[in-house]
Amino acid sequence: MKYVDYYKILGVDRDASAADIKKAYRALAHKYHPDVSKEAGAEEKFKEVAEAYATLKDVEKREAYDQLGRHPQGEDFVPPQSWRQGFGAQGMDDFGDVDLADLMAAFAAAQREGQRQQAQRPFRGEDFEIALPVTVEQIYAGAETEVSVALPEVDGQGLLRRIPRTFRVSIPKGAADGQRLRLPGKGGAGLNGGKPGDLYMVMTLQPHRLYRVDGRDLYVELPLAPWEAALGAKVQVPTPGGPVELTIPPGTTSERKLRLGKRGLPASSGAAGDLYAVARVDVPRSLSEREKALFEQLAETSGFDPRAQLYSGA
Repeated sequence: MKYVDYYKILGVDRDASAADIKKAYRALAHKYHPDVSKEAGAEEKFKEVAEAYATLKDVEKREAYDQLGRHPQGEDFVPPQSWRQGFGAQGMDDFGDVDLADLMAAFAAAQREGQRQQAQRPFRGEDFEIALPVTVEQIYAGAETEVSVALPEVDGQGLLRRIPRTFRVSIPKGAADGQRLRLPGKGGAGLNGGKPGDLYMVMTLQPHRLYRVDGRDLYVELPLAPWEAALGAKVQVPTPGGPVELTIPPGTTSERKLRLGKRGLPASSGAAGDLYAVARVDVPRSLSEREKALFEQLAETSGFDPRAQLYSGA
């Protein structure tokens, strides 16, 4: 086989950019175009330039051409063994009577065949991930819920559309915020007989009107009347498992945390967090005459000054 130096034909270096190759081709194609040039052999030159450009403008063809190595223009050479193996299926086992243009044409044919085989390969469907809003109550006890989502699918006409689908999802007791639930085979459809992808639902804990969540612990605000805080009392405190009676120690102040052990959120291991009732001493917004009289009597009798320690020495 005779070696044809495509870079030399175009007058560019081997490391020339695609833009330089294109610029050189345009200039030479105009120079040797049969309708323009009057030079002898212009048509043959034009064909050589077009052949060189057809190879070097294509990234994969250029890479394959460079693998042939460097040889003087017109020198007999034998393609490397990798080419023999790669193009044997194209009827190119014997390169003796083949010119370089035929060789590059065979490369293009092999490339198209590879793309065809690639297109026919089975491909697994795409995995999708969506957010799944969950509540404190669902995590506390476990629950089943229906989720409707619109996942991208290719319809019967080959158009990509979002198709509504509904799934029944089990939220395990002790699940965690951010935990992923996998629905195998519920993702995108596979191609060419490939398996469907999976659908992942990421649990997102929603804000609660009563509880503030901190890991597995819960915090709930506990309003107390002044006499409950001062004298102590027994009050009902809400928990995810139902109301629980809590003993308020005498002299409880605002912001004091009263712990209810194991009344928080469970973990998958079986352990559970705690629930903290955060005391907030509240006062009546309006008083009856009797209540007002009692508070006035307390004010006259009590020597308690809540600011004494704070402002002492000021």
